[in-house]
Amino acid sequence: MTSTETFPINSLDVPRFVGIPTFMRLPQRAEAEGTDVSVIGMPSDNGSPFRTGARFGPNAIRSMSAMLRPISPYRDGIDVFRTLQCADLGDAPVVPGYMPATLEAIQLFFDRVVATGAVTIGLGGDHGCSIAELRSVAKRHGPVSVLHFDSHSDTWDKYFAGERHSAGTPFRRGVEEGLINPEQSIQIGLRGSLFVPSDVTQSIDLGYDVVTWDEWSAMGSHSLINRIVKRLSNSPVFISFDLDVVDPAFAPGVQTPEAGGPSASEVLMLLRRLPALPIVGADIVEVNPLYDGPGQITALLAATVALEIIANIAAGRRERSIGQPSD
Repeated sequence: MTSTETFPINSLDVPRFVGIPTFMRLPQRAEAEGTDVSVIGMPSDNGSPFRTGARFGPNAIRSMSAMLRPISPYRDGIDVFRTLQCADLGDAPVVPGYMPATLEAIQLFFDRVVATGAVTIGLGGDHGCSIAELRSVAKRHGPVSVLHFDSHSDTWDKYFAGERHSAGTPFRRGVEEGLINPEQSIQIGLRGSLFVPSDVTQSIDLGYDVVTWDEWSAMGSHSLINRIVKRLSNSPVFISFDLDVVDPAFAPGVQTPEAGGPSASEVLMLLRRLPALPIVGADIVEVNPLYDGPGQITALLAATVALEIIANIAAGRRERSIGQPSD
């Protein structure tokens, strides 16, 4: 059991609207030592090719995460904060308007955290931030398998005047830099109109498996989970969840909405049914509260996705402690 100082504030004792927001009301720490999971904000939208505002995503997610509770009924009632030591480390530094400098600053912050052995959960911020996280994680674990939820491939080469880093490029750069093992990675949820016919096949050419939303819808979650597990092959896993994978009816507050797609219930069902994975890092990105509704449903969904990923990590910890997988 973890020490009481790692527990979040109990919302049965202290109302949710009291206090400075941290992720799920966890303690905020300056350092990652002693934590199993560290939550880190990445308040940058330097890489956004359309709507700006994702820089405000991390704190929107934190604010709505106060609605969440620590016990997962989808993982045999596991209490994630009595299984894992977790803390909110605040935000990585960024340099507004300067993408390369921002990526360097984010990476240096993550380097210090990853070096302690903690699993990092990045809260974005645009998807361009992911390459900085991948550089840190791969430095410790080697090339990772990526489980990438998105309505777009994010494997384009360049944007605008030859810019090589944006929200649309991290999963090409990650392969080129040797951070990602594409033959053990999978992108799911892609859909919509294209710039050119190769927008989807460019990922396949890089080595990724790709499951479009049409394919996901046709095969169902059970078959997709089997495909995901087979593809990841028990190697270190990085999960990257772009909120625009969800139909904008359920997640309107994103940078690049794409009509049609899975509901909030469908994506959460998939996450909750995934077996425990060897997760070494994750991010939840592209939350843009400037376009969210007054109920902040996109931020709430992003916080819930983050909790489901942490619950998966906790389930893995429990399995290792008892020496067998849980149902």
